[in-house]
Amino acid sequence: MYKAYETSFKGQRLNWGDKLWNISFSYVFLIVLLGVIGITILYSAANGSWYPWASKQLIRFLIGFALMMALAFVDLRWFLRYAYWFYFLVLILLIAVEIGGHIGMGAQRWINLGFMKLQPSELMKIALVLALARYFNSTTLQSIESIKGIIVPTAMVIIPVFLIIIQPDLGTAIMLLLTAGAMFFTVGVQLWKFALLFCSGAAALPLAWHFLHNYQKNRVLTFLDPERDPLGAGYHIIQSKIALGSGGIFGKGFLNGTQSHLNFLPEKHTDFIFTMLSEEFGMIGGVLVIILNLLIISYSYFFALRSASYFGKLMAVGITSSYFLYVIINISMVLGMLPVVGVPLPLISYGGTVIMSVMAGFGIILAVNVNRFINIGKDQG
Repeated sequence: MYKAYETSFKGQRLNWGDKLWNISFSYVFLIVLLGVIGITILYSAANGSWYPWASKQLIRFLIGFALMMALAFVDLRWFLRYAYWFYFLVLILLIAVEIGGHIGMGAQRWINLGFMKLQPSELMKIALVLALARYFNSTTLQSIESIKGIIVPTAMVIIPVFLIIIQPDLGTAIMLLLTAGAMFFTVGVQLWKFALLFCSGAAALPLAWHFLHNYQKNRVLTFLDPERDPLGAGYHIIQSKIALGSGGIFGKGFLNGTQSHLNFLPEKHTDFIFTMLSEEFGMIGGVLVIILNLLIISYSYFFALRSASYFGKLMAVGITSSYFLYVIINISMVLGMLPVVGVPLPLISYGGTVIMSVMAGFGIILAVNVNRFINIGKDQG
């Protein structure tokens, strides 16, 4: 019966009933559960108040959920058709940020829309994936294996990365590079090219060090030795480790985290929210969040693998890889395993553009799964 169902949809457009049938509600449940945990922790971060973070996060999550479900019903051909348009639109927004963007915390990363501050670099994490997926969908393996064949996609990566680095936002730039690397690997770019790029990057590190801002240099030095400036650059990570350790196995209890509620823990509602969660709910709470994220990532890669569309596979791989990087970088950062680079924990950390881009990404992954039996040819863009 399942085989007959699969065969009946190959090469066709699905109606609304078919698409609803193909929605993975277990996947949606995991996303909702993670979002609820995030809102709960933000409620605690404000000392048991919905204001100022939890209420706004709830509204944004509901809007993001509606966006996710709407995108889940979109035909993959639509994403293919408008991939380049979306990429160039976001690229223009990145240029607009450089010309007259909003400045906050010493960085120029936002466009002030009045009701919210839009961060185009977060949108680029989706736009770049769609643009690369369309490019690789329309080329051949022989072209990709040649140097000439990867010049265009490499330029598509380098241009936004450069614009984001000068904001400055090194964390997002690194995420874009690694996400693009995952897609390049998926389409068959030879390993020797990655090795050559890695060696070139390693050789350029001494030169790159001189172009880093002072606070970026301090972050690297603090990562190597947090005790070198315990009341300055090392304060964040030292307090983070204290909070993590004080939570123990079962935690201090909801609303009872001392490091966070006594304001020893900076950025407790954004980048270091995993530390606050672990202090109040202990190692069990932290492991639960990690397991939920691993389940979401596993589902997403599974959806990519079983898609009949090469374009759909690449979109799902790229977006999932980006989400994986969010999770692994943030948690490694607060544990002191990576330098502090300002990467939030998706659906848990407070943020507007991030939650919208992440939920949009989930919607695209759902669309890939909904249309998993439909193969998109290279001439359907």
